[in-house]
Amino acid sequence: MRLDTYVNFAGRCAEAFRYYETHLGGAIEMMTTHDQTPGSSRRPAEWQQAVLHARLRIGDAVLMGADIPNAEPMRSAYLTLRVDRDADAERIYAALSDRGRILMPMAETFYASRFAQVQDQFGLNWMIMCERPHPQP
Repeated sequence: MRLDTYVNFAGRCAEAFRYYETHLGGAIEMMTTHDQTPGSSRRPAEWQQAVLHARLRIGDAVLMGADIPNAEPMRSAYLTLRVDRDADAERIYAALSDRGRILMPMAETFYASRFAQVQDQFGLNWMIMCERPHPQP
């Protein structure tokens, strides 16, 4: 069994996934627009280039998404990126906060050498952390 995350955008899925691919080191494995599917002529012209389904691999995780009319930004949920180096945390923080909103600035905490929360320019909430080693129970 695998647990993957599916996110919806109000018309910016392709732009968001290309941004994540570039700045998070991911790889887009699939991106299908409405005009590439059977029956596309029945859809409104403004949604022909909208993403019907996309899949992006980031490390061992998969992020999937689509464009949905009237999609709302995420609330009370975060995509969490755990990295092994402070420099990676800082780089990702800079990329995801660019034109976004900082919810918690990058800082050192008792559980992480680097930790931050941001809402990116596409409306997704992210936690970025470089965890400290912790003792096993």
